[in-house]
Amino acid sequence: MATSSQTFQLSGRAYLMIAIAIFGAANAITRRLTDVGAENLIEGRNPISFCNVLFVGNLCALILLSIIYYRQWRPSVLRQISWQSWLTMTLVAILGAAVVPTLIFTALSLTAVNNVILLGQVDTPLILVLSVWLLGDRVNAWVVAGAVVAFIGVSLTVLLQSPDSEMMTTGVGFAIGRGELYTLIAAVGKAIGNLISRINLQQIPLGIFSTYRMLIGTIAFFIATVVLYGPEHFMDVASPFLWQWMLLYSAVIVVGGQLSWFSGLKQSSASEVSLATAFTPLAGVLAAYLILGEAPTFAQYIGGGVIVGGIALNQIGVQRLNVTAPEQQPTKQAMTEAIGYKGV
Repeated sequence: MATSSQTFQLSGRAYLMIAIAIFGAANAITRRLTDVGAENLIEGRNPISFCNVLFVGNLCALILLSIIYYRQWRPSVLRQISWQSWLTMTLVAILGAAVVPTLIFTALSLTAVNNVILLGQVDTPLILVLSVWLLGDRVNAWVVAGAVVAFIGVSLTVLLQSPDSEMMTTGVGFAIGRGELYTLIAAVGKAIGNLISRINLQQIPLGIFSTYRMLIGTIAFFIATVVLYGPEHFMDVASPFLWQWMLLYSAVIVVGGQLSWFSGLKQSSASEVSLATAFTPLAGVLAAYLILGEAPTFAQYIGGGVIVGGIALNQIGVQRLNVTAPEQQPTKQAMTEAIGYKGV
């Protein structure tokens, strides 16, 4: 029996690490795809622009998620979901599947991938603060110290950046790049969306939530882009060249990553999930180097090192909490929370 249990645990960890590797590579792969598009222009236009990647990527993911989860969309189940929950899911979908990815994609076009990866880690202390403040979550000194140190690491990554043309001066007197600012705003939006989901959407079936989120996010992004930039902005959206890349992208990054993540969650404890997510920034930085040849800068080394230190302190705190409380399986919230950027 012990051997069987250990096998399940090892299998769960393997699934989690596969998912973390996929999610960590999402930013670098997105940037690389736009470079491939720039090398194969259509009448001077990049068919794999960030807008096309987000829209078609969402659409492909919606199709694949619908195939996977269509059995959950039963009338009897849908009737049990209140209109308040549908409204909340709609707001979370617009925020998490349209606004946040748009900010991330814009940031990727303006700054280094490593900046997006490292600065995105600020959502961890934000979620902690909001959870303790609004939900009364139990933490200890180690977890708090980890969040503070991680926040300091994010701040150092911003403050130690070399000045460039994309820098803008804030109202408190220091300069920050536009890409870095968009990443920080996206992290705040992601933290708020996760908290709303945790409060109001725990009872929603995962398949319904995931598919509906992708549907509403795709529609919201399309409408917003058409209104702001005009329908010609999607002129190349029917390009076979774009679709062949995006079908592969969605199958591997979005669906493959999520299925690996959910499979790992079913076989892992909460502490194992927490440990796996700690490797997300390292996986992202390594992917940026292997895929794009983007080596960390001095600011990224310093800030990233401090962030890793904060993650280590957080892991100590999580382990100590598990000693004083029964080990639990991850909640449905953990299954829907973003682990860094998941592609769409």
